Amino acid sequence: MLDLNVYNSLAPKKGRLLITEPFLENEFFQRAVILLCEHNEEGTFGFVLNNYVDIELSEFEGMPEFDTKISKGGPVSTKNLYYIHTLGDALPGSIQITGKLYAGGDFEILKEMIASNQVAHNQIRFFLGYSGWVEKQLEGELKHNSWLVSDIKNIDDIMDVDYNSIWNDYMESMGGKYKAFAHFPKDASLN
Repeated sequence: MLDLNVYNSLAPKKGRLLITEPFLENEFFQRAVILLCEHNEEGTFGFVLNNYVDIELSEFEGMPEFDTKISKGGPVSTKNLYYIHTLGDALPGSIQITGKLYAGGDFEILKEMIASNQVAHNQIRFFLGYSGWVEKQLEGELKHNSWLVSDIKNIDDIMDVDYNSIWNDYMESMGGKYKAFAHFPKDASLN
């Protein structure tokens, strides 16, 4: 009989990914991949990479036209726009997540950079809301096998808003039963 639990060999930390177990039924987190932007003794926050909304960036006040998808970053502060990028020091006030991946930075300068075509589509991702956990909450969820923790395999994949198979691909790359999980239907009753 196939063991349907997920088990972690990695601890969560800034710059790693959380991948939901395959049977979680939740509007924000079903088959989600979350980039952890911070993880410390006070809590954790990150952004869902593969859950999109049908909103244009230019619908936000003062934002220039920019052809991209916007993700539902999570269930917290869903009216606020957040972003990750690979612009580094070119965007003052940015905070390094890992390697060449950064979060935030001066919003007014970002708008100017976008309007003057200084930002390529693969250099920035936008999110409505974020995913957050209070102190020790994520650790409790990990003990209940709700998440798998993974290292980022390729930052370019994280920045690709058209990479729709990220959950399946990360599951498959873990091998064994996780490879099988990647092929389970979202709704088991349809099987």
